Amino acid sequence: MMPETDEVADVADAVVRLPGMRVAYDGAPFDETALAATWTEQLQNWLGQAISEGVAEPNAMVLATADHEGHPSSRTVLCKGLDERGVVFYTNYTSAKSHDLTATRYASATFPWYSLQRQVTVRGEVEKVGSAETAAYWAQRPRGSQLGAWASPQSRIVDGRRALENALRGIERRFGDVEEIPAPPHWGGWRIRPDFVEFWQGREDRMHDRLRFRRTDDGWLVERLAP
Repeated sequence: MMPETDEVADVADAVVRLPGMRVAYDGAPFDETALAATWTEQLQNWLGQAISEGVAEPNAMVLATADHEGHPSSRTVLCKGLDERGVVFYTNYTSAKSHDLTATRYASATFPWYSLQRQVTVRGEVEKVGSAETAAYWAQRPRGSQLGAWASPQSRIVDGRRALENALRGIERRFGDVEEIPAPPHWGGWRIRPDFVEFWQGREDRMHDRLRFRRTDDGWLVERLAP
């Protein structure tokens, strides 16, 4: 079915108006005196505020990777761990993102809190999460998500939706009498161990505040970046 003429016109008009689309940021000043002592504490503080303000999926972060030829990819994942070691997400180890991470051992992830006019970017080397930590998180997942992790050949080409549904039904039968489903051997966590953590606060006239923690041989250094 072709879209209605008015709908086509509305879409075309929106595209024409793209250059003029912008939001006027009015965030409070964010300077070095407002920073927590460590990047971990600062990220925990801002994440806590995002949660209390009702930001949709506040732990969502845009993960950027590159393959061995330098071709970039990005997608949204959920942060499921945060401490002084880094930020953690879980996925299929045979997925495209895991192939990238295995090849380069480096990644960047951004928490985009648009409604708060803030974002945080974490960048650094990656490592696989230990089996005990993975098992502890796996046990907290809903059963449906556990079954889906077994059924989905993540990032691979499939014949259609029906192929995925058939695979899920097969897994449901396989684990029908199993009370505690084990984690697949091809599934687990990745931890980004940051070298850089940037805190970005939107300000008037695009003169945003950007404060960055940078790891050095002597510890963490705080730097201000131009917007």
